[in-house]
Parts: sequence; structure tokens; C-alpha cells
Amino acid sequence: MTTLSMFFIIAGCAFVTWLPRVIPFILVKAMPMPSIIMRFLAYIPVCILSALVYASLFDATGSITSLNVFNTIAFVPTLFIALWTKSLSKTVIAGVITMAALRYFF
Repeated sequence: MTTLSMFFIIAGCAFVTWLPRVIPFILVKAMPMPSIIMRFLAYIPVCILSALVYASLFDATGSITSLNVFNTIAFVPTLFIALWTKSLSKTVIAGVITMAALRYFF
């Protein structure tokens, strides 16, 4: 397999992954939405992010659930940065740096 064909395979996979995520935004953007639906949709990012964070703090192997120590330690300063700055990009950067430091030193 050549480098060019590998590039086209990766680009095609990226496009196929990106397309279904963008099409709903394009279709819904032109339609007016009732206020009750807009209020409901306002809670979805919070719910999704909470579920992702909760799932990353615990490791489930079979019927045993244990605390993921590195993720929990990285979560604490990341949470403080999130509450202090209210910026998603600063929060993500703080989390990545904290996790990188934990993995480097431990």
C-alpha cells in the first residue's frame, strides 16, 4: 500500500465520519424551532459531557467497577480550571497537560 493510497483512505474515513455530524446542523439551521425544543436542547451538552466525564473516572471490568486513579487525579485541577475560566478550550488544555504530566512522571 502506497503512502498516497493510505492518505486517501484516511481522508475518506474522515469525510464519512464528519458528514453525518454536519448534515443535521445544516438541515436544522434553516428551520425555526419552538422554544420548548430549544430549552430542551440547551441541556444536551451538559448531559453528554457529564456522562463522558463519569465514564472516564471509572473502569468497569466484568462485574467489578474501580476508580481510575490517573483520570480522577487529572479531573480535579481540570474541574477547577473549568469552573474558574468557564472556557472549554482552557479546560481541555488543562486536562491534557495534567494527564500528560501524570503519565510522564508516573
